[in-house]
Amino acid sequence: MKKLKLLVSLVSNENDYQREQARAVTEMADRLRAEAQVIFAEGDAINQSQQLLEAIQAAPDTRPDAIVCHPAGTGLSQVAHAAVSKGIGWAVVNRDVDYLSELRVSGKVPTFCITVDQEEVGRIQARQIAALLPQGGLVLYIQGPSGNFSAEQRTIGVERAKPANVQLRMLRGRFTEESGYHALKSWLRLSTSRQTQVDLVCSQNDNMALGAKRALIEEGGRWSDLVFIGCDASGNAGQERVRKGILTASISLPTTAGLAVEAFVRAYQTGVPPQELTVLKPVSFPPEKQLLALIPAVKA
Repeated sequence: MKKLKLLVSLVSNENDYQREQARAVTEMADRLRAEAQVIFAEGDAINQSQQLLEAIQAAPDTRPDAIVCHPAGTGLSQVAHAAVSKGIGWAVVNRDVDYLSELRVSGKVPTFCITVDQEEVGRIQARQIAALLPQGGLVLYIQGPSGNFSAEQRTIGVERAKPANVQLRMLRGRFTEESGYHALKSWLRLSTSRQTQVDLVCSQNDNMALGAKRALIEEGGRWSDLVFIGCDASGNAGQERVRKGILTASISLPTTAGLAVEAFVRAYQTGVPPQELTVLKPVSFPPEKQLLALIPAVKA
């Protein structure tokens, strides 16, 4: 069998989880003796579509055998159909899409989705907040970009599962450290922020939490002692931040792009298509029960 050639399109290289995805792809491809090229959309859905269509419409000898895509915006239905029509396998990661069943009926190449339960991420953060704020309080909640699937699902999860005595004040970022920093700086410029009692900062990823913490440390005073929790403690660096107390808690997300590479290699080797949808579960880091032991330290 010839060496399988894969193109892996990720959202951005500006946050830890995306970089961990790229690392997992490279390691899996090397282990399975496949060829994988990783490209980044820089958070731009139009740019991502153009990058992928260019690869799909290339000369047959330069086209990838399969594409793994973490959509930056929409589910890329038209791009997916274009890929399958050219005999290119298509996998979506970290995003639910509604067109895979159609592709699997009409196409002759593997098409599937591997995603993380993003609503469960929100529910885990709600339980972390409940453990750290047993008396309730006000939480600054930093979301990802408007219209982003993961951001929307995580918000649904946290709003449904949070305790009634916890109020969320929504801020908007872009899953990068700088966006978390500027979200907090913008909020601090509001006339009401100085009189607001904030009890915790919860961010939809670690990078925005780090940016928010930097902004509040610059302000000094009462802002310097706030508790910060995030998401994406998937690699050693992310978990080390929690161990060192830089963040009080995070969430470990399983990487999906490397698993998609493995699924493609197995499918082409065996002729057996992967299952249409695989949903992986995130876990709290540290485990939720351990957070209860942190309450005295948080209150100190």
